[in-house]
Amino acid sequence: MNNIGKNIAIWVIIGVVLMTVFNQFNKRQETQNTVEYSQFISDVETGKVQSLTIEGHPLRGQWLKGKRSDGSTFATYAPYDPQLVDDLIKNNVRFSAKPEEEPSLLMNIFISWFPMLLLIGVWVFFMRQMQGGGKGGAFSFGKSKARMLDQDTNTVTFADVAGCDEAKEEVKEIVDYLRDPSRYQSLGGRIPRGILLCGSPGTGKTLLAKAIAGEAKVPFFSISGSDFVEMFVGVGAARVRDMFEQAKKSSPCIIFIDEIDAVGRQRGAGLGGGNDEREQTLNQLLVEMDGFDTNTTVIVIAATNRPDVLDPALQRPGRFDRQVVVPLPDIRGREQILSVHMRRVPIAADVEAGIIARGTPGFSGADLANLVNEAALFAARRAKRLVDMEDFESAKDKIMMGAERKSMVMSEEEKRNTAYHESGHAVVAKMLPKSDPVHKVTIIPRGRALGVTMQLPEQDRFAYDRGYLLDRIAILFGGRVAEELFMQQMTTGASNDFERATQMARDMVTRYGMSDRLGPMIYGDNEGEVFLGRSITTHKNLSEATLQQVDIEIRRIIDEQYGLARRLLEENRDKVEAMTAALLELETIDADQINDIMAGLPPRAAHVLGSSRTAAKPAEPVADAPAAEDAAPSAAPDETV
Repeated sequence: MNNIGKNIAIWVIIGVVLMTVFNQFNKRQETQNTVEYSQFISDVETGKVQSLTIEGHPLRGQWLKGKRSDGSTFATYAPYDPQLVDDLIKNNVRFSAKPEEEPSLLMNIFISWFPMLLLIGVWVFFMRQMQGGGKGGAFSFGKSKARMLDQDTNTVTFADVAGCDEAKEEVKEIVDYLRDPSRYQSLGGRIPRGILLCGSPGTGKTLLAKAIAGEAKVPFFSISGSDFVEMFVGVGAARVRDMFEQAKKSSPCIIFIDEIDAVGRQRGAGLGGGNDEREQTLNQLLVEMDGFDTNTTVIVIAATNRPDVLDPALQRPGRFDRQVVVPLPDIRGREQILSVHMRRVPIAADVEAGIIARGTPGFSGADLANLVNEAALFAARRAKRLVDMEDFESAKDKIMMGAERKSMVMSEEEKRNTAYHESGHAVVAKMLPKSDPVHKVTIIPRGRALGVTMQLPEQDRFAYDRGYLLDRIAILFGGRVAEELFMQQMTTGASNDFERATQMARDMVTRYGMSDRLGPMIYGDNEGEVFLGRSITTHKNLSEATLQQVDIEIRRIIDEQYGLARRLLEENRDKVEAMTAALLELETIDADQINDIMAGLPPRAAHVLGSSRTAAKPAEPVADAPAAEDAAPSAAPDETV
């Protein structure tokens, strides 16, 4: 509000000054009856002019004022006319003369310099806007934008950080050092000057950095990497210097740089050689970190989810010489994170954090916080006083599949086709040995999906074997095969299934070495390096013959799994028909009802919410996530085109 008031005041002042100058130039241009000079002479000769005032020298082309016989006023412009006075006397016209008013010297100077002053004022105003209007005005570009939290303001501690016990152990000695530096210095020890927190988005890197400062009771300077880079050369380097000067005055303290990859990317790479301003800023950051006084207790903590693109000089010993990985939480970590966030909302007695944690593999800390918030919103909409398991189930369905599109009108044929499609996925998944258990099947449209088959892993997965990936490909083909067998048609609903299955098979052949024919070799390296700024072009290290073999092997895997899905559905036609009928009647069936159908029994009533089987987070193809931090459940909605 203060900035809005200042901006309004500036524009009001500019408007008032403009109006004043305009009036000064036009003060003699009052509204009058203007007549031609020839008409004026005719009126004088006919006696229609009663009085006249001559202001200024006529040669200067001044205006004449007077009164008509009817009492109105008029004005005219008089050229040089030596007979004018004689005509006025001859026709008995009263007239007077006075010198022309001229503006003062001060006003002349102001009028002459006003356009330049106005231009400078507008330039300063817009420069302030471009720089955020910070303290110091338009000439404070080099001031750091770091926000400082003192030890009294920062109340975050390790008790507020859950799900990353190993990372907390790594940084506890930083807290001890900041509390008592002499204990380490007396033994000749030197604490790391920089700590790089690496992890997927939402894992709590910023929260952990705040907790370090909160536990150590020291000031906390927080800034984003993008705040250093400006359009003016040298501004970023000046801000780095200013930030470290402020930190040294407040030592011991912590400097936290979020998203450091914005300024710390590898130098001298990329199209055109990179941005000079960004590289100068990075150079200054390297100098400041390497130039610390050995007795200065200033520790730099940075966070990024792309450590692979950082400049090597930034990670050498003496700068960011310690990397702390903040991974996605496991089941115990998810339970702890849920317990932290559940303190802020009233929870019903039937809610168990452990049950929800088992149903949310692959969720980050931010995902779990969003889950608790969405559950609280659902409870508020239903006018409840406590948040129960039904609200958490609804929240998970919304997060993983999107909101229900209840207003969407589907024809009976399209609804039946969707039911067969999802039944095909579910039956194939139930018949394969290495498939994840099927948790839920629904034909209620959500987001871009017309239906969803959800699978929930029995435990967190950190690696995937060849059999599991092949089964996943067969499950993805189950939807299209069911459409062909039971509806005798093909629809666009399987396009996303094909895309994921093809990518999974390609990764098995080219990345994971899971092809007996091509062996354990990487095919298609150097992909994506243009976007990392390390290479201008990609390089093909494969011959055309090898690429043909890769395509043949991918096609073989896809054909075999497509045939497997077709055989399983032909052998279990009765189960597909029963599941389709249940979906058309109930729209959503859970794991217990699916087990009844597979056993040849009629599906029981929906189970009471709160059991151990809860919905899982949807994921992209599992073949894209072999590492621990990328592990996720294998379910995803079937999208239509």
